[in-house]
Amino acid sequence: MRRVEQRLVPAPVAVLDQMTGAWVSRAIYTATKFGIADVLSDGPRSAEEIAGEVGADPDAVHRLLRMLASRGVFTQHRDGRFGLTPMADALRADAPASIRGIVLFFGHPHHWEHWGHLPYSVQTGRPSVDALRGKPMFEWLEDEPEFAAVFNSGMTSASDTEIEPVLAAYDFSRFGTVVDVGGGHGRLLAAILRKAPRARGILFDAESVVAGAPAVLDAAGVADRTTVVGGSFFDSVPSGGDAYVLKHIVHDWDESKALEILRNVRSAMAANSKLLVIETVIPDDDREHLSKLLDLEMLVAGTGKERTAAEYTQLLHRAGFRNTRVIPTVGPASVVESEAA
Repeated sequence: MRRVEQRLVPAPVAVLDQMTGAWVSRAIYTATKFGIADVLSDGPRSAEEIAGEVGADPDAVHRLLRMLASRGVFTQHRDGRFGLTPMADALRADAPASIRGIVLFFGHPHHWEHWGHLPYSVQTGRPSVDALRGKPMFEWLEDEPEFAAVFNSGMTSASDTEIEPVLAAYDFSRFGTVVDVGGGHGRLLAAILRKAPRARGILFDAESVVAGAPAVLDAAGVADRTTVVGGSFFDSVPSGGDAYVLKHIVHDWDESKALEILRNVRSAMAANSKLLVIETVIPDDDREHLSKLLDLEMLVAGTGKERTAAEYTQLLHRAGFRNTRVIPTVGPASVVESEAA
């Protein structure tokens, strides 16, 4: 539909529409930062009422929401009051599928500064973060606890939106033991174990990360079926799994580091184990896909990249795997299934 719309208007107008996408993004971030969707959770309100709740200027709030209503993010009623749409509802902090965390990360001034130096990354092939901050992203986050908290909340928010689509697309019930490599606090593994009540899990990540896992596993009722192991996937990963899951791990690293991780997984796997790499796989055609934007995020923020199915097949082959299939989900992520070659 977007392609058709672009063909119906003069090319300069279509380009300007694309360029103002950054303004729309800032507007969504601003509304989220002020918690406007939360204010509207009980029903429509006027701009004056909203401004009073969030501590902002009434006319400015009206102008902000009028524009966002024109994009379908909020709705404006005939009496002038503003209300929620499904998109706005997803911005609420307590929404079942809230994306508030990832919106606050994408819209954060630090993140915009990184993207502001995209020309540097395109010219050099190196992350703008390294040039701006003097060190790689994850090292710099250790010096910026406020932004690190925003980043972590954003990653959790984005990850949560992918869990149900992955579980709907792939059957984990056939595995006796599922090892989640780089699994953070275990939100994905907990969901897998709830879906596969006879399975057991091994959660593996850095010691400092898995320290926060017990609360998540307890809340999900799967702590008694989960073994938590701390360590580095650059050294080794736990053995004994029927399935090894790597969700948004491989894309963080360049070819050599990705191969290190995958070869360590291969060493831990039994002959009949499965490797499940969950990533946004870039389609081969020129249609819009979130993976193509995330690939630029990887360019400015680190040394990793998103990959096509063919690139994953090649990478996995070099690590000792045979790619069996790529399973799309209703979300942006796909499950790249492999077995030992």
